[in-house]
Amino acid sequence: MFNRDRWKEILEVLTSNWFRTVLTAFGVFWGISILIILLSAGKGLENGIKQDFGDIATNTMFMWTRSTTKAYQGLPMGRRFNFKTEDVQSIRDKVPNLRYVSPRNQLGGFRGGNNVVRGLNAGAYNVYGDYPEIINQDPMTVTSGRFINYNDINEKRKVAIIGNGVKNDLYDKDEEVLGTYIKIQGVNFLVVGTYKKKSNNGDGEEGQKEIYVPFSAFSQAFNRGNNVGWMAITAHDGSSISALKESIINVMKTKHKIHPEDQRAVGYFDLYEQYNRVESLFGALKAVAYLVGIMVLLSGIIGVSNIMLIVIKERTKEIGIRRALGEDPWSIKKQILMESIFLTIISGMAGIIFGALFIYAVNALLDSVGPVDMFMNPSVSLGVVVIALIILIVSGLLAGFIPAQSAIKVRPIDALRTD
Repeated sequence: MFNRDRWKEILEVLTSNWFRTVLTAFGVFWGISILIILLSAGKGLENGIKQDFGDIATNTMFMWTRSTTKAYQGLPMGRRFNFKTEDVQSIRDKVPNLRYVSPRNQLGGFRGGNNVVRGLNAGAYNVYGDYPEIINQDPMTVTSGRFINYNDINEKRKVAIIGNGVKNDLYDKDEEVLGTYIKIQGVNFLVVGTYKKKSNNGDGEEGQKEIYVPFSAFSQAFNRGNNVGWMAITAHDGSSISALKESIINVMKTKHKIHPEDQRAVGYFDLYEQYNRVESLFGALKAVAYLVGIMVLLSGIIGVSNIMLIVIKERTKEIGIRRALGEDPWSIKKQILMESIFLTIISGMAGIIFGALFIYAVNALLDSVGPVDMFMNPSVSLGVVVIALIILIVSGLLAGFIPAQSAIKVRPIDALRTD
């Protein structure tokens, strides 16, 4: 394999016609480059789409109430109902494998709608009444102070944790935030913490313009009684919330006397199901990228095989002399295969390097222009490079197999008669 004379012969064969060799190698170079670029582009798109999920626990569903669409047990169609705080314990007791069941209440709608005042400054923000577990379902980084705890819940403390966007709007740049009061719909809340969390646009302001207060204090301050606006429910890692979803909804239907076949009375959003659809989509895109890249590479491999056939035709007399002198047919076959593999790997490695440089240039461009919607950090893993190398080796063998078979079929007497 590492015979010096053999490798010298390989280099002489491949360099005897530089132009032909370069053209042949370009097909393999271009095919592997396309494969690397397509896979990195797919990864960049995947990173951008998954960024929309942020750090939120993906094995989670959100559930809320709507009007009933069927009469049931003497109750009319079109009836409105509310979840209650005791529903939380009912779900925990009757549905196994749930990690968190968090009741939530909310002031303000999409992009806020309530009035929050601090001194002469005012703003419209979403205000959530929550339990401490919500920080595990919708993760955030507490940048100062603390988050809600169960002492706040049990004592109905009117405390608030505000986002950095709220802080920037209501406070001066160097002003102390902790220990101050904000007024939410006329009710004073003591600021005990600030937070920052990932938004869809990295450090964008929208995800930071929210306020969290204890669920119990929220209910008392804004006259919600024991009503629950909606719930965030997360399953244990070994269980799928999608599989538990029907059981959870059935518990609520039974408790609130809703017809078992009423499909609209309980609204929900299954984040796990949506996340799996995204995963499946990008799995399909990766398969398409491999298919397209390999098809382009195949055209290059066919070119290598054709050129090797031409080279063998040109060396027919040489092969005949070597056979006449007693050289083993396997030795000649190995020579042809090594020439094919060497040409394929060298051109393929050049393609991998080109693809890596292209990805580096794209990332540098993205860093300079800022984040692009639904596209970020295109890259390929080490595993992809290993797969590419395996493809190159197999391709080289395939490209040289037919020419090698053709070479060992040459009869010495016929080869010596060739002009």
